[in-house]
Amino acid sequence: MSPLSRRTLMTAAAGMAASAAAPRVVFAQAAPAPAPAAATGPFVLPPLTYPTNALEPHIDARTMEIHHGKHHSTYVANMNTVAKDNPQLGSQPIATVLGNLNALGDDIRTTVRNNLGGHANHTMFWQIMGPDGGKPEGDVLAAIDRDLGGMEKFQAGFNAAGGRQFGSGWVFVVVDRSGKLAIETRPNQDSPLMDGKRALMGNDVWEHAYYLNYQNRRADYLKAWWNTVNWKAISERYAAAKAGTLGV
Repeated sequence: MSPLSRRTLMTAAAGMAASAAAPRVVFAQAAPAPAPAAATGPFVLPPLTYPTNALEPHIDARTMEIHHGKHHSTYVANMNTVAKDNPQLGSQPIATVLGNLNALGDDIRTTVRNNLGGHANHTMFWQIMGPDGGKPEGDVLAAIDRDLGGMEKFQAGFNAAGGRQFGSGWVFVVVDRSGKLAIETRPNQDSPLMDGKRALMGNDVWEHAYYLNYQNRRADYLKAWWNTVNWKAISERYAAAKAGTLGV
């Protein structure tokens, strides 16, 4: 072997030894991008009153982080943007604006329908969920028995309606001033407020609400979701609806 060849082999061996002895550099996984900051204005993203992992295993923390911190935050940001040139949107109750969409100009009506509807729906959604939500009782349970055929029939009917909703949308229990209940669905981010009604409770059946855990198994999500329902909050909403003070 020539001196040059021996030097080449010795240099390569030394390099391999040094590489083996050197500490291994591990790059940390990049942190998720922060949610976009909501534009300053009259509309505010309501904070969750429970940790994002509080509804596990039924709804995972990552889904909650994305759903609340990105999707809902975007609806709020979009409304604050449109409110800059239309300040009346932030000075009226949300129910009033959504109940009078036809009074809005063509240039903003669809934006308000989608984003203010999404803001109203999600504000209700976070409120009526939580850990250790108890069981329905009192006036709410009596109304469920009277109008929806009892809990078993009610849950089956609610889940079936949510499963039939084609594409994105919501399944709601609407309540009138007399306290009468009914199950209804809406597409996209449409709200019962747009029809002059109030949502006692509702479940989001957009894929962003469940896809990380359930993929296309919406029926499994609908069934598991009942474990997250906060019946105390729903009882309070029921009393407010009968008193005419339920906002969204």
